[in-house]
Amino acid sequence: MFDGFMAQAMTQPDPSAFPTALSGLRVALFSGNYNYVRDGANQALNRLVGYLLRQGADVRVYAPKVDNPAFPATGTHIGIPSFAIPNRPEYRFPLALSPRVRRDLKAFDPHVVHVSSPDVVAHRAVSWARHRKLPILASVHTRFETYFRYYNMAWAEPVVEALMRRFYRRCDALVAPSESMAQVLRDQRMNYDIDIWSRGVDREIFHPGARDMAWRRSLGIADDEVVVGFLGRLVMEKGLDVFSDSIDQLVRKGVKHRVLVIGEGPAHEWFAARLPDAVFAGFQGGHDLGRAVASMDVLFNPSVTETFGNVTLEAMACAVPVVAAAATGSQSLVDDGVSGRLITPGAVRQFAEALRSYVEDASLRARHGTAGEERSLEFSWDRINQAVADTYLRLVRQKARAKLR
Repeated sequence: MFDGFMAQAMTQPDPSAFPTALSGLRVALFSGNYNYVRDGANQALNRLVGYLLRQGADVRVYAPKVDNPAFPATGTHIGIPSFAIPNRPEYRFPLALSPRVRRDLKAFDPHVVHVSSPDVVAHRAVSWARHRKLPILASVHTRFETYFRYYNMAWAEPVVEALMRRFYRRCDALVAPSESMAQVLRDQRMNYDIDIWSRGVDREIFHPGARDMAWRRSLGIADDEVVVGFLGRLVMEKGLDVFSDSIDQLVRKGVKHRVLVIGEGPAHEWFAARLPDAVFAGFQGGHDLGRAVASMDVLFNPSVTETFGNVTLEAMACAVPVVAAAATGSQSLVDDGVSGRLITPGAVRQFAEALRSYVEDASLRARHGTAGEERSLEFSWDRINQAVADTYLRLVRQKARAKLR
């Protein structure tokens, strides 16, 4: 009997093998787009990896690779098989958890698996982790199910939502970038263990002092012109149709303004044709981006697909008031009537009226801009990323206790 007890004890996991701090924690992170196209989601992932590495964790990122990525990858980046998506070749579709990747995963022996998009490889990674009884965290970065509305495929939304529900319920926990998005996930029954992984803002880049009237003049914008800005990738799911329809309303009402568009993307020609008098400044990065945002007078963000609204926070940090859709993301940032306006998604006339108020009232712009900047001070990257680290450690502890039972 004693020998049997000892044999059983020797097969039980050693509690000391489970890390209780970030130092020594091994994280396997899966991403469909880690750095080949720049967006708010993958920049947040790279910041997270950088923070984890500085705290002594070990991270391996499994994601598609391309010859000329938008920016260098933070940490160790292992390529996974993928192919370019038809009609959107800038994006890639992860194909499989190949034998090479599986060997690398086995050798790395992670303590926790983090998946950041509900694609095929992430599904395989979740199965791999569940088979080994490893904790799985999923981060939610965008509302994929809403994309189909912009491509005449709204019928597919319930199907996609059901597939996403199956994926997320196989994970141990989720992190969402805003409480409003977390509530959407609860309402959709995606999972019920949901922590908040918010987003931060780089105060060295985004601040009111970055405003540059000389730069505006170089674009042909007069000092007395009020600039309505758009910031983001030029793709239809960012609400380009609502933006342009709302600007049409301003033009019809004789409200004098200039539109400044910051960003590039496949819908550039469509957007430029809809806004023939707009200034298209193209992609801006780093301090150039901070200058562009601070040089706006009001940011107009009609998108409903974001789960957080990075561009909204960046404008707020620059003391620029925001007119945004009352949807996930911006809804958790903008205090309606205090730091900006939240408008019913798609309500073109209401958007136009909110924009008109800011265009015609400089004192209102100043008051709401100041309130937005004060709110933005609450968002520190290190504090925000530690929330994800704390979730990793909590899940590892929970799995460890379960294995010891």
